[in-house]
Amino acid sequence: MQISNHVYSTHIREDPSTFGAMHPGGTQIYFVGDPKSQMIMVDSGEPYRSWTKQILEYHTELGRPSISAILITHGHGDHIGGLDRLQEAFDCPVRCHPKLEPRLTNQLGLGCVEKLVSRQVVHTGGGASLRAYYTPGHEEDHIAYYMAADKAVFSGDTILGNSSSSVRNLTQYMKSLQALARLKPTTLFPGHGQVIKNGTDRIQWYINHRQQREDQLVAAIENGASTVDEMVNAVYPRNLRKNLRGAAARNINTHLKKLREEGRVIEDSSTYAMSGYAMSGN
Repeated sequence: MQISNHVYSTHIREDPSTFGAMHPGGTQIYFVGDPKSQMIMVDSGEPYRSWTKQILEYHTELGRPSISAILITHGHGDHIGGLDRLQEAFDCPVRCHPKLEPRLTNQLGLGCVEKLVSRQVVHTGGGASLRAYYTPGHEEDHIAYYMAADKAVFSGDTILGNSSSSVRNLTQYMKSLQALARLKPTTLFPGHGQVIKNGTDRIQWYINHRQQREDQLVAAIENGASTVDEMVNAVYPRNLRKNLRGAAARNINTHLKKLREEGRVIEDSSTYAMSGYAMSGN
């Protein structure tokens, strides 16, 4: 399906009773450029052969354009699955963050993978180009790609279409969100979920959401919650699905790590309390 002047997507639906619960809205695989000349592909999805088959069938539907590169947003298995089959089929380089390059080179072979420098421009057909931006936080090897021609960002898992994203390093993540906000995109093309038309507003929503979650966590600790389990109960809805409690606990731990780094929370044998520094308001 064509979704902008230079962007085409095949949407892969997922079974919500399995891993689909973690990817609300399914997965998007993007082809960028001009189907009559040259395109690049962004990410490769899960390793299932049915996914690879759908991607290759969509490439055929586009008219089998030359694929000049496969750009990777980050090294999670649901973004680099089937990469060996697709790289061989398209006979093109895979381009990614330098921290991911050794793993992908080991998987694909010498000469198949190229490192991307932050702010590096990758050209494609139809006069379009993508600029790589390092956006750590969800993962340390994460890259988002900005396409000025469509005022759009391919956000990977930094911003999702139907939910908030999991975060490994919240301090880095907030800085990445601020960097994307400065680009003022009108459209976001996420790795999972629907395309987002009010891009800048959605980025600000993410920033506000994380700040609100932090405020809720601080209030919970000040009101006596001292363990991660107690904080999950205080911060998240009572009807939170059991299979999502693990993700909720990881998010709480991510916020706690940030608060510890800032000296606002102290930890003692897996229990937490506000530090005297934070309580004093300094």
